[in-house]
Amino acid sequence: MSSAPSPASPPAAGTRLLHDAAVNRDTAFSARSRLALGLHGLLPPAVETLEQQVARVMDNVRRQATPLDRHLYLRAVHARNETLYYRTVLDHLEETLPLIYTPTVGQACQEFSRCFQSPHGLYLTAEDRGHLRELLRRWPRPGVRVIVVTDGSRILGLGDLGANGMGIPIGKLDLYVACGGIPPAACLPIMLDLGTDNTALHADPFYLGRRQPRLQGAHYDALLAEFIDAVQEVFPGVLLQFEDFSNEHAFALLGRYRGQLCCFNDDIQGTGAMGLAGLYTALRLTGGTLAGQRILFAGAGEAALGIANMVTAALVAEGLSEREAREHCWLVDSQGLVVAARTDLNAHKRPFAHTHAPLQDLAAIVAAVRPQVLIGASGAAGLFSEAVLRELARHCARPLVMALSNPTSRAECTAEQAYTWTEGRALFASGSPFAAVQHAGRLRAPGQANNAFIFPGVGLGLLASGATRVSDAMFFAAARALAGQVSAEDLAQERIYPAAPRLRQVALAVAQAVAERAWDEGLAHQPRPADVAAAIAHLMYTPRYAPEA
Repeated sequence: MSSAPSPASPPAAGTRLLHDAAVNRDTAFSARSRLALGLHGLLPPAVETLEQQVARVMDNVRRQATPLDRHLYLRAVHARNETLYYRTVLDHLEETLPLIYTPTVGQACQEFSRCFQSPHGLYLTAEDRGHLRELLRRWPRPGVRVIVVTDGSRILGLGDLGANGMGIPIGKLDLYVACGGIPPAACLPIMLDLGTDNTALHADPFYLGRRQPRLQGAHYDALLAEFIDAVQEVFPGVLLQFEDFSNEHAFALLGRYRGQLCCFNDDIQGTGAMGLAGLYTALRLTGGTLAGQRILFAGAGEAALGIANMVTAALVAEGLSEREAREHCWLVDSQGLVVAARTDLNAHKRPFAHTHAPLQDLAAIVAAVRPQVLIGASGAAGLFSEAVLRELARHCARPLVMALSNPTSRAECTAEQAYTWTEGRALFASGSPFAAVQHAGRLRAPGQANNAFIFPGVGLGLLASGATRVSDAMFFAAARALAGQVSAEDLAQERIYPAAPRLRQVALAVAQAVAERAWDEGLAHQPRPADVAAAIAHLMYTPRYAPEA
């Protein structure tokens, strides 16, 4: 009876390989590699291809009972085998995107501490002040190019989730990799755990964050200043994306640091470009002009103001004065219509405060303003009631309804409600995906109005060009590029955003537009290639196992 050959390497070395997600191949290690690397006997004898492994992962995903279970299963795959995880996501984007991103990521954040599996990213606290550089240098993977950072203060439409908000930077960077082609080793999620004012988390025995009130005022500003300095020193030239900060800090941080490093706020600028792209596409179906639209925003936070400011910039580019352009955008906040007579408005809302009688009821506001476009960015589920949508359709033949709040449980209305209550005349898009709706004998495919169509391509374009700063013009270019990716087939189903399986192609188009702007504006330090699209495509990471030696 013969025995198997002895492994050339000690078993401990092989075991370490199987626990390093960056290099682990699981059952795809060849028989020769198993012998050479000390893996013989540590794996089942079958040798599989990456395609066979992906099929097994998807079979197991589909066996899980709930979307959260599917999310957690995929996270476990990520922790074990990075290449397999991203290959699975990329090959099955339409099915996996709602699991790793919206809407499931919202519930995953709410349950983050209870479902914690393995560490991923960096957690920095107020107690670490004075040592942030040292902690950033502990990150074990060199060559970080993109950081997504949050303080957990305004996670999606769910509010203050404290350290549980780490699920958002992780999910955003998953899309940077799968859609934007940024290598996983270049991505770093960071949670600034500066406390939480969510008292339910203080009382939760499983909560993993700091059980203290949120850091505020000068102490908050000082810690953020140290963080920015540390990031620039430890990861020079990095792209920093601010994510899900509260309104109180989001605008201030963007204004303070956008001139110091390559950074942007996706909730403000990314949402702005995404919203403008949807308007451009909708006009291809309705036949109107941007200057002919009156837009009512239900919500007056980062998302609404991001879109309103982007629309204003687009109208100014068409020849309107800034005052004239702002008159096309009307805001509604928790106190009602944003009007000039109000004394409680912050500086960001004030430019959109028009002379009008104060109103609070949304249906009455729709009747008074008579918008052609109704955009929800409120986090208030069901805000677009039957009365609101019927009033919208009463004075507009083809209204555009965008229910942007995430997750699905916070959407202002469903696709079916939008179509039914406007007698099938509305164009509809939402932040989280809705299934196609059969209405009046016609199949309608709602578009997903999500920043996933913007930020991966923006990041890719910034890195490809070596941009030193991020300009508003780059997001304007991104919006145009996204609108240009909506096909005739999409329009035939009245879908105003591309289908999810095309996210990688969309990212490439957006990246090219952003990179071209960076070169045109003199904000890039990489040389401009003769064929920009081909050069960027060549840079994009594709998840595959490297050839074995």
